[in-house]
Amino acid sequence: MIDFGQLAVPGIRGLRAYDPGHDLVALRRQAAQALVELGSNENPYGASPRAKQAAAVALERLHVYPDPLGGDLKRALARQHGVGVENIVLGNGSHELLMQCAQVFAGPDDAVVASQFGFAVYALAAQATGATLIAATANPHDHAMPRGHDLDALLAAISSRTKLVYLANPNNPTGTWFGGEAFAAFLAAVPARVLVVVDEAYAEYVDAADYASALPLLAAHPNLIVTRTFSKAYGLAGARVGYALAHPDCIAVMERVRESFNVNALALAAAEAALGDEGHLRAALEDNRVQRQALAAALHAWGLPVTPSQTNFLLVEFGPETARVEAELIRRGIVVRPMAGYGLADCLRITVGTAEENARLLVALGTILA
Repeated sequence: MIDFGQLAVPGIRGLRAYDPGHDLVALRRQAAQALVELGSNENPYGASPRAKQAAAVALERLHVYPDPLGGDLKRALARQHGVGVENIVLGNGSHELLMQCAQVFAGPDDAVVASQFGFAVYALAAQATGATLIAATANPHDHAMPRGHDLDALLAAISSRTKLVYLANPNNPTGTWFGGEAFAAFLAAVPARVLVVVDEAYAEYVDAADYASALPLLAAHPNLIVTRTFSKAYGLAGARVGYALAHPDCIAVMERVRESFNVNALALAAAEAALGDEGHLRAALEDNRVQRQALAAALHAWGLPVTPSQTNFLLVEFGPETARVEAELIRRGIVVRPMAGYGLADCLRITVGTAEENARLLVALGTILA
């Protein structure tokens, strides 16, 4: 017998695969009625009609390889963000790019810093390269941004071995955010040799006055990398396309390990078209804002602690009832995200759905909690 675990490189031996929470395909097959899927932070309003049409047109050339450079999409993104195409690398979702940052810049003798309750992929990325993950303590439970990033703690965790710092703004799974001025001060204090990766997967959803994207800081900070995705606000989770923005020299090094044709032809076409449909995006963001506020208010009215959120989901604390509540929701055809894998076993992450989906969730919760 071959022990493939021992054949693997050291960083992979102790690694656990990313946990999606549920086998949704199996749950759909078993369900007596359509599931209310509120566990993966997808956009319930769907992709832009323009994006769907562009993907349909691309289907006619499905036998041809996609543009290996993703040139049209890069040019559209460059116009959108006021940067050059040389500042952009495309990924099969931002997940691939977050992993790639560690693959390129960290190794067994290095350290990677992330927040205690940061996105799970940061830990996977560090561990896969054999780097040491340093988890900085998150904000305390009674903080205005409970369990969110503590920038001072992240800064204090940086050492001479640190190669990368991962942050998310807003953060998944908490939904919390940090202000633009606070981040600018943090970035100025980080040694120039340490790369700071800011995951802005949910940036489009933010309307908080104190928030600011890290993108305007790129020109002054060559050690800054910002990742974005089309999976959330743009409703293209099934297409898997994301991008990173950084100094051209950083992008050039990352391009060395980017897989050939890593973004497929349908995704390239759909993402470019989605960028051009601002009306669809604005409508989805406004509906999410209204439904997020209404859902949070309803949960607060039951006395449930709801973490402040600037995303399309809410982190809700159910305490010792958490496992029972989740199981009962599943039994009623409603899928939310268990958080035990994040060290938050007393919480569930609930995607903000449509008005109808949220109503069904609240009816079910009312029965379960009665």
